[in-house]
Amino acid sequence: MFLRSQLRDGGRVPASVQPYFFLSYAHTPRFGAGGPDPDMWVERLFRDLCSHVMALTDLPAGAEAGFMDREIRSGEGWSERLGAALATCRVFVPLFSPRYFASEMCGKEWYAFAQRAIHQGALSNQPAEAIVPALWVPVPPSQLPGPAERLQFNHNTFGERYVTDGLYGLIKLRGYAEQYERAVYELAKRIVRVAETVRLEPVRPLDYRGVPSAFGPTGSSPARTLHVTVAAASRHDLPDGRSPEYYGDSALEWNPYHPVAQRPIAYVAEDLVKNLNYQTSIGSFDDEAGHYDSKQPPTRPEILIVDRWVVEDEHRRQRLAAFDQESRPWVNVVVPWNRYDHQSRAKEIELARRLEETLPVKMGQGRAACRAAANGVANMETLGQILPQVVEAAAQQFLRHAQVYLPAGSTHTERPRLLGPMGMSGPAAPPRAPFPPDTFGGHNDGNDSNDTDRGDADDSES
Repeated sequence: MFLRSQLRDGGRVPASVQPYFFLSYAHTPRFGAGGPDPDMWVERLFRDLCSHVMALTDLPAGAEAGFMDREIRSGEGWSERLGAALATCRVFVPLFSPRYFASEMCGKEWYAFAQRAIHQGALSNQPAEAIVPALWVPVPPSQLPGPAERLQFNHNTFGERYVTDGLYGLIKLRGYAEQYERAVYELAKRIVRVAETVRLEPVRPLDYRGVPSAFGPTGSSPARTLHVTVAAASRHDLPDGRSPEYYGDSALEWNPYHPVAQRPIAYVAEDLVKNLNYQTSIGSFDDEAGHYDSKQPPTRPEILIVDRWVVEDEHRRQRLAAFDQESRPWVNVVVPWNRYDHQSRAKEIELARRLEETLPVKMGQGRAACRAAANGVANMETLGQILPQVVEAAAQQFLRHAQVYLPAGSTHTERPRLLGPMGMSGPAAPPRAPFPPDTFGGHNDGNDSNDTDRGDADDSES
């Protein structure tokens, strides 16, 4: 509670409360009751890293050099302790292994920390990469999810045997003690160097239980794609009286949360979607309008980010209205809205009304998927909170409407049916839908009865 109140009230968290690094690893199940704890080798690595970090820094006595989840998930308050550590640690250290990337828990830890780095990067428009991976067991590159594959990290500097056997091999096999010590020391130096360079600020803890996994749903395709389209003006064709400070040379440079945020929203959204294990592309509605064909099946889910000011341009408004008449439920709408933009606030009622008249179908569909996304996303922090829900709803609709491809060489045959006790088959079962409605494990038809309108809520952190 102390940590939450400090962050909520805008105060600084004492350094002694902030772990220097967070060691994220997949727990290994025991082989039989009473057997040795297989995670004792991770415990040894953790102690060695903490010892090196204390020696390499000026952390005061009693400070937390590191944090490791020692199976506290079954204890009271584990979510709060985990969330607090992820919200305040300076470096995130994932222990790569096949088991790690199959773990939803590890994916949640990665997502929560990466979300924090993306938010800081949006405010400064500078990269805030503070993930330092370590090889516990080597993983083939083809098995890495997108967030891990995109990390720019050279493991070769830790030693040849480390690359081929990982820390687990070095710590378990006789004769590799020297190589283990070298790899751990190099890892500790890398942790300290990144912590001193990036300087991530503490944030309010996320509810760890409610965040998605950065590795995507279990069993999901590694090649998931999503497209982000921005409907906004450039600074060269703004309506009369609209300030150019929120715009750039193209729609992709629109920054509705200026001056608090320095990074255009298209690139922030791209980073946020990539953190959900998607391959992402971005484009301008001006460039893509007229290329849509509603009769063709979709090739990917899409997010349409709309500036309400576009309805002031009659040509753009007509193209948006035409787009709204097409049946494209796999495109979900997000409407950023900065309450501290005085021009926007003065025309809020008029612009909101005209956008509703221009996009009645899309706004209704978007509100059903996530009310806050359509009603107005108040700040960058709220954008990070609601976007996973918007993406999930778009992905569900995509799966329902995408074209079904049979495996090569196969032909459609009737599903076999079990015979009844008299040797007679029952009535034919109805045909199955090509994609089950709960493929993504979430909402039904994009609706969320538990959603709350957070678009204008708690924007004091902007």
